[in-house]
Amino acid sequence: MLLNEFIYFEKDNGLESNDRYNPFTDKSILTSKDLRKTRLTLGMLNDLRKSGDAREREQKEDLEFVKLMYAAPPPEAAA
Repeated sequence: MLLNEFIYFEKDNGLESNDRYNPFTDKSILTSKDLRKTRLTLGMLNDLRKSGDAREREQKEDLEFVKLMYAAPPPEAAA
C-alpha cells in the first residue's frame, strides 16, 4: 500500500478528505484467534471501487500538472 492512502488532511480541520480509506468503518483488524477468512460484502466491494476511482482521479490530476510543468514554452511575440 502507498503511504498517501493513509495520510490525508482536511482543509477545515487540518485534514484533507480521503476517498480511499475510512478508519471508522474499518473492521478488518484481526486477532490471533481469528482463523476464518473474512468475506467480501457488497459494501466492501463498493469501497474498493471508490478507492480505485479516487486513485484514477488523482493520477489524472497529477498527469495534467506534469504536462503543464514540462510543456514547451509559448513562442515569444515578435515585436
